[in-house]
Amino acid sequence: MTYNSQRALELLRAGSGNPQADFREGQEDAIRHIVKGNGRLLVVQKTGWGKSFVYFIATKLLRELGHGPALLISPLLSLMRNQISAAERMGVRAATINSDNQDDWTAIEANLANNEIDILLISPERLANERFSTQVLAGIAAQISLLVIDEAHCISDWGHDFRPHYRLLERIVKSLPPNLRLLATTATANNRVMDDLVAVLGPNIEILRGDLHRHSLALQTIRLPSQAERMAWIAEQLNSLQGSGIIYALTIRDANQVAEWLKSQGLIVEAYSGETGDRREAIEQALLANQVKALVATTALGMGFDKPDLSFVIHYQTPGSVVAYYQQVGRAGRALKAAYGVLLSGNEELEITDYFIESAFPTRDEVDAVLRALEAESGGLSVPELLARINVSKGRIQKAIDLLALESPAPIAKQGSKWQLTAAQLNKSFWARAERLTELRRSEQQQMQEYVALTSGHMAFLIGALDGDTSTVTPPPLPPLSANVNPKIVQEAIAFLRRTSLPIEPRKQWPAGGMPLYGIKGKISPTHQAQPGKALCIWGDAGWGGLVRQGKYHDGHFANDLVGACVKMIADWNPQPAPTWVTSIPSQRHPKLVPDFASRLATAMDLPFHEVLIKTDERPEQKTMANSTQQARNIDGSLALNGDPVPPGPVLLVDDMVDSRWTLTVAAWLLRSHGSGEVYPLALAQTGHDE
Repeated sequence: MTYNSQRALELLRAGSGNPQADFREGQEDAIRHIVKGNGRLLVVQKTGWGKSFVYFIATKLLRELGHGPALLISPLLSLMRNQISAAERMGVRAATINSDNQDDWTAIEANLANNEIDILLISPERLANERFSTQVLAGIAAQISLLVIDEAHCISDWGHDFRPHYRLLERIVKSLPPNLRLLATTATANNRVMDDLVAVLGPNIEILRGDLHRHSLALQTIRLPSQAERMAWIAEQLNSLQGSGIIYALTIRDANQVAEWLKSQGLIVEAYSGETGDRREAIEQALLANQVKALVATTALGMGFDKPDLSFVIHYQTPGSVVAYYQQVGRAGRALKAAYGVLLSGNEELEITDYFIESAFPTRDEVDAVLRALEAESGGLSVPELLARINVSKGRIQKAIDLLALESPAPIAKQGSKWQLTAAQLNKSFWARAERLTELRRSEQQQMQEYVALTSGHMAFLIGALDGDTSTVTPPPLPPLSANVNPKIVQEAIAFLRRTSLPIEPRKQWPAGGMPLYGIKGKISPTHQAQPGKALCIWGDAGWGGLVRQGKYHDGHFANDLVGACVKMIADWNPQPAPTWVTSIPSQRHPKLVPDFASRLATAMDLPFHEVLIKTDERPEQKTMANSTQQARNIDGSLALNGDPVPPGPVLLVDDMVDSRWTLTVAAWLLRSHGSGEVYPLALAQTGHDE
């Protein structure tokens, strides 16, 4: 097969926008290997090396030689956006089929059929989509000249909880013609992951592995236990750091909270997460154009986002593994002589990473519950029907179904909207893999805590953990950032955390099947709904959350500071028409706790307090109910009025915790049905369990 070295260089210079650009070590070797059809290739190179240039240039050269289109499987939509714009600069006609561009599918499929697309980018989940497999992939499968598997470490067991559908690639690769060109790329593959990839992609795959050392990165770890300390440190440092960067947080809530805090300090930042929706592309562009100082992001801004001149990456909390951390911190300093990678470590991170580890796989009880429910229903069950039958959360049911359906042979299969049992039994290897990977994640979590404790040698530690060569490590000429925190800014951060309140959105519909004991179903009449409400804080979180937990489980009495905080929150909220009286949600377990608080709150607001609601019987705590349907059934019939007259005016309805919102929904329905005015829910804390 002819390979045109001069044409390859022209494409590199066009794609990079640099007329003087030359190939990095190994880049052209990889392109030549693919174009000449010299067998399957695994490229392991650090972020920023230019893996995308390899497959775009190879695709363009193959198309110019008359070959069919390439298929690229890639895990993140943000990655696809970056790649498509890079491809266009080289004259590569790229398109993507994903859940965000359904209106474009018909045109893209027509272009594919007419051989007018050079490379099609899809997510691994698209491979499991029956319509895509039968109507799109089947039509071009025979013409595909190159299969590219980007972020190939997701094939390994390491990646299953991140992208379970990468497991489908193992079956697809085994069915491919041995001479089909296949390129797999990744920046993070230790020896164990490499062994996995060789086993899946073929014993004769050639490996091109580069140096993992990021010469420009000055790495540092700082232990700051409280959220307020870390928020203060970031705010102070952002004012002195040059350029722009990324601040990574472990949860969407933390990303939003830190972004709001930094904005309150006059810094130009934006939050970026899986909930950013259709604003994601605009926010990415704002960072690329240096219109923001930083994005405060979850891992939704991860693999593939490419801004070579990022001057810092700061972690608000410690990630769960070296692989994850190396990927994220490697966004910084690709085209700079020096950049900062600073890892902050706090009290809550182990609890968060524990949650990620424990939720990566369904439990045996959850899997058994799903399989028993399906066994009892020969016609199969949809996910909503499963929610009504078993006390498992929607996310956990979906996790169980996804993983069971990806087994080979699979014990369940989908028919229309319903899941049914197959003749296959769940293989014991399913649980062996889950246990092995859980232990692996525990060791990775511990490894990151060892990294946090380092005072030097950070880059060598990371490269060693990734089984790379540590002999080339040299720190860049950047002084470490101060680990000190300004006490005044810490106090401002504490005040910020205590100002933050959270909305309680009213439910507008009863659950599927209604509430049989109350005899109600369907939509909730607007005249019987709660109004939008407020929660003071997140349970146990920074700000007021710890004081709420202390009051409920240690003191048996909520502190007067919480009364004052709620009075201030209500004044800022200013619901209209204003409440004229106060009532509370009853409890048989803690009969005095909430009424006492509500009564003191009413006194502070100079309003009367009336206990008008009672619990008719003892039910399990709502936090033991795992999904919304189960939570609604748990409340059905358990609340009633005590027979006293219901005052007619607007009312503040007080509870300590809000979880599913069904308790507040039923209480509001009862009060409105018996003559009260508008019902404004107020809770001391959200649990974070609401689906």
